[in-house]
Amino acid sequence: MKITDVRVRLFEMPMERPFHPTWEPFPIVSARTHIVEIHTDEGITGIGSGGVPVRWDATARMLVGQDPFDLEKHVWNLRSMAFFVGRPWPVEVALWDIIGKAAGQPVYKLLGGGSSKVRAYASTGECRPTDARVEAAKQIVDEGFRALKIRFHSEDWRDDLKTLAAVRKAVGDDIDIMVDGNWGWRIPPDEQRHRWDLRTAIAAAKAMEDYNVYWLEEPLDAYDYDGLAELRSNLTTLRLAGGELNRGPEEIKTYLEKGCFDVYQPDCTFIGGISTTRKIAAMVQAHGKVFSPHTWTNGIGFVANLHCAAAARIVPYIEFPYDPPNWTPAQRDFLFREPITIDDEGYVHLPQGPGLGIELDEDKLAKYEKSRTDVI
Repeated sequence: MKITDVRVRLFEMPMERPFHPTWEPFPIVSARTHIVEIHTDEGITGIGSGGVPVRWDATARMLVGQDPFDLEKHVWNLRSMAFFVGRPWPVEVALWDIIGKAAGQPVYKLLGGGSSKVRAYASTGECRPTDARVEAAKQIVDEGFRALKIRFHSEDWRDDLKTLAAVRKAVGDDIDIMVDGNWGWRIPPDEQRHRWDLRTAIAAAKAMEDYNVYWLEEPLDAYDYDGLAELRSNLTTLRLAGGELNRGPEEIKTYLEKGCFDVYQPDCTFIGGISTTRKIAAMVQAHGKVFSPHTWTNGIGFVANLHCAAAARIVPYIEFPYDPPNWTPAQRDFLFREPITIDDEGYVHLPQGPGLGIELDEDKLAKYEKSRTDVI
């Protein structure tokens, strides 16, 4: 099998309501998905997406004429390209889609099997008034989720603590609650003037322990290795989580060596593709830590990370972006025939079709396509 063509396509769907996530300086008013398509001489086409769509066309050009099964070689070359052109890892996801389709098996089975379902936590994204976040939390639990994540990103973290207290009271003690500070990185021009320092992070984290928070995510800058390790050493029951936008396994290795996190959240579309993420999961679990991937890019990125989670030995939760009414699977999966949902017990079931198992809707592709780039 040889790769014959690579295309990058942009799709955009206007949203009924603007979405104001804590990590974006501007509201999101449309759902956007870049898709890389890799075509072969045997009629199999692989798709990938997620991450940051920077120079995928230039990165993918070197694949034309190559065998898609030469994954280790491709990952090695993509790592070199990533140094110059950004993060090309959705290209590697598309290669896995081809391999799975050629083998007639879903990707997670090719990675080692694991489970055909993973329990999900509802990952909210906005800092709204307490009443609105409490109502969303109650809806989330009523729909079957057994865990949810709220954002601490107000000017004064004690205002968010009041929201946490109200959410805990509303959902009860049997629901796991995660907290995300979103202080690991920033998108310009957001200057994050109320970013936490170490003392603030310690105070906030200790206060969260009173509400049995399952984990605290990104309380400090992603590269403040010593600060993260000191924060973790000050906690009793609260887990620390991070690693969602790190660039490679070397950074995860540093976290492990310094004792920064209890929960590791690499995203395969940012950190090195499915191949690298599978190796990171094994490394994290060998250290007795928790692997729970980040997934907040788009529907294809979510499914790619879902395969990584299902192939790992023990994954307590997969992130499920959901913040009703402003962000739902209808926005995330707007190109799919049907959006991915959870079952009554809060599990996401793995697609059983070959490759990623994604079924795109051709009518939606035609309706929402904005641009296309052919590499050759």
